[in-house]
Parts: sequence; C-alpha cells; structure tokens
Amino acid sequence: MRRPETPKVIKGRGTTAQPANRFAKQCTEAVDDGWERLSAEGGVPWDSRTALPAWFDPEGEAPAHPRTQVSEERARSIISRNDSPDVGFDQSINPFRGCEHGCVYCFARPTHAYLDLSPGLDFETKLYAKTNAAERLRAELAKPGHRVTPIALGINTDAYQPIERRYRITRGLLEVLAQTRHPVSIITKNALVERDLDLLAPMARERLVSVFFSVTTLDNRLAARMEPRASAPHAKLRAMHALHAAGVPVGVMVAPVIPAITDPELESILKAAREAGAGAAGYVLLRLPHELKEIFRDWLAQHFPDRATHVMSLIRQMRGGKDYDAAFGQRMRGEGVFAQLLQRRFQRAHARLGYGRLPTLRCDLFAPPRPPSPQAELF
Repeated sequence: MRRPETPKVIKGRGTTAQPANRFAKQCTEAVDDGWERLSAEGGVPWDSRTALPAWFDPEGEAPAHPRTQVSEERARSIISRNDSPDVGFDQSINPFRGCEHGCVYCFARPTHAYLDLSPGLDFETKLYAKTNAAERLRAELAKPGHRVTPIALGINTDAYQPIERRYRITRGLLEVLAQTRHPVSIITKNALVERDLDLLAPMARERLVSVFFSVTTLDNRLAARMEPRASAPHAKLRAMHALHAAGVPVGVMVAPVIPAITDPELESILKAAREAGAGAAGYVLLRLPHELKEIFRDWLAQHFPDRATHVMSLIRQMRGGKDYDAAFGQRMRGEGVFAQLLQRRFQRAHARLGYGRLPTLRCDLFAPPRPPSPQAELF
C-alpha cells in the first residue's frame, strides 16, 4: 500500500519529520505493494481501504494538521541536578516535557525518546504537564539537605511555552521560590514571562532572579519557519524592555547560531537586545544530538535546499568532521576556523556594545518552608 506523502510544511509546526526514537525495538516502514493501485483500477473485488492503517487518507491528501495533546502527570521529583562543566547551573526545573514552540533546532528533542515517542512532530504535539510541580518543589526545598544555589527554570523545555497560559505551573513554581526567597534564573523565548512581573520585580530587588531571552533571529519570516510557536522577535525584545524597566536583570542568548542561516545576524541581535536593556550576552552554536540530525537535515531540505549542503559542511567543519561532537568544552562553541571567527565576532560586538555581567544572585536569604506534616499547621 502507498502512504500519502508528508506535507512539506505544516503551518504552526517546526517539523514534519517523525524519526523513530533511538530506543525503539521495532520500526515500521510503509511500502507500495501494489494492492491499492489494483483496487483503484477495479482489480480487487473487495474494498482494501477497510484494512488500511489510521494514517491513510482515502482521498490521497496529506494528514490533517496535528493538534497539541497535553497529558497531565504527577512528578515524583522536580529538581534535576547536573555536574556538567560547561553549563552555568547545577539545579534546574522543567515544568513540562515536550515543547509546543516547535523549534526545529531544539537540542532537547531527543529526550522524547525516553517516553517512547518521536523527537520529531511528537515532541511539539504530545506534551506532558507536571501538575504537582509546585507541591513537589515545596517538599524538596523543605528537606534539611537542600543546598541553595540558583535554580535554572526552563532548560530542556521552555517554562513559558504556550500551554503555560492555561496550566500556570511556572507561575506556581515562582510563587514558591518567591515565598522562600530562593534564587532562580530563567531562560525563555516567550514574551509570556512578562505576565509574572508582579513576582519577578520584588524578587529582583533582593537579587533573587535574572531572565535571559533566547533570540535566534530578528527576521519574522525566518522565525516563523524555525520556531513557529515561540514569540516573534519583536515581542521578545518588547518583553525584555518591560522587564528591564521594572528592574529585572535581563540578558540575551543568541542561540543557536546556525552557520549560513542566522550567523549573519549575530551583531544585529546583540545590538537590538542591548537597546532593549540586556546587560549580559552569550551565544551557543547549533547542536545536533541523536535524532535531531535527521530532523534538521529534513528542515534544511524543505526550507533552504539551495544551501543545505553548504550549511551541513560548515557544521561538520566545526564538529571535527561530524554532524555533532558532544565533548564538554566543544559542544557549545565548536572548533576550527569558522568557530573561531564566530567567537571573535561575538567578543568584539560584546565589548563595543558595553555588555557586562548580570548581578550575582543571592543565596543567603533562603527561608525553607516547613516540612509537610499530616497534622498541618496547628499554630
């Protein structure tokens, strides 16, 4: 039987690819065995369509636009810890699994494989919301052994992705952190963060919060193709300005830098963010771990067929001849001539625009909540 062709672009989605996850024990592939053609020509006396799989459309049309599906789950723990030497935090919280922003380049896509789902379209349409996140955070902060260091909020998947408007899980987490005066850093590409200024501004006055915005491009059309449900570039800059005006320290991450696609905008992004109030800046080179290689190649073929080969060639030049090098110290910046050029361009623009560092967050104000008790609060 013949599977209808996947549409080249699904409006509002970052990819049409559905690669099998790397842990799958079985994979299926549709092939044309000739029966459908015979049926259409009247050569088969029974209606073969009654046995066709769910993805098949009798009219030969592409599958309908997939809707976002959200499953609620109860997390057993909420604070993740890491000892990676090339990231600036050792504690993080992810309120959701999967991300509706649909950024085609997202390094977190392969984590959906742990759920036996595809890092492709599944990652942006089949989401999980940790509805007890605030409750678990309060319990974990109450533990005597909790070590106070800034918690990074929204690292694997964006804490302010569109479904946060309905679930308000990130809002609940911030309320706990504000009540306990625990330091937190946020990185997002959604202007929804501005909603929580009533919490963020008082925390900022005590040096308990900082916010980084991830800005990949200033081109609205390109952004719509790369990160279709993230806030538009001008909306990110507007939110950045609003937070800065309210006294919240803000920074910008030019991430990821994609050679021959977004790298020409490096300086202009830094300039626009500085004008919007960003006091610190960084950048990260495109990372293509695991299944993301296939997803990104598919996206390039759809949107930039004229330069797809050149883009992948530059990526391999910066990754030791491979599509990706996960080595600490190399994965964020790359190596080789092009990587060195990017670093020098960033350093010069950083100095020329007067970027510095955001204030160090305070860890000495923490007031742990009372441990949960079956007798609740008696006094």
